[in-house]
Amino acid sequence: MYLMYKLAQYKKALAIAFVLVMGLMLSPTLVGAASGDDPFGVRIIETGEDGSEAIILGSQDLRTTAASIINVALSLLGIVSVVIILIGGFRWMTAGGNDEKVGEARKWIFSGIIGLAIILSAWAISRFVLEKLVTATDANQ
Repeated sequence: MYLMYKLAQYKKALAIAFVLVMGLMLSPTLVGAASGDDPFGVRIIETGEDGSEAIILGSQDLRTTAASIINVALSLLGIVSVVIILIGGFRWMTAGGNDEKVGEARKWIFSGIIGLAIILSAWAISRFVLEKLVTATDANQ
């Protein structure tokens, strides 16, 4: 009984921790990292007889590397925006009918949606610009 009382006191912190842990476990960015694919094109090669490893620069084009960096940064910002929406939803569910708390929760959700819209538009603009940059500076034409 005492344990349940203590857990009830930390219900909000436990719920936030649970959502963060599940979000990190199910994140597609981490799945891509676990597959061994490096979005930046950096390779690790073995050198020497002792098996020591050295990092060398990737063989990808600079434009491709820049696009990968932008995609990773926008993915992280997207995760932050979704967490903001989840926090707003959690606050709304725990508002208990208090109009002031519901209004604050709606602001959190609205801010998260605006953030997602900005991130998606930034991704579309950066993709368009980088595609046009590649076609304009392609040496094979």
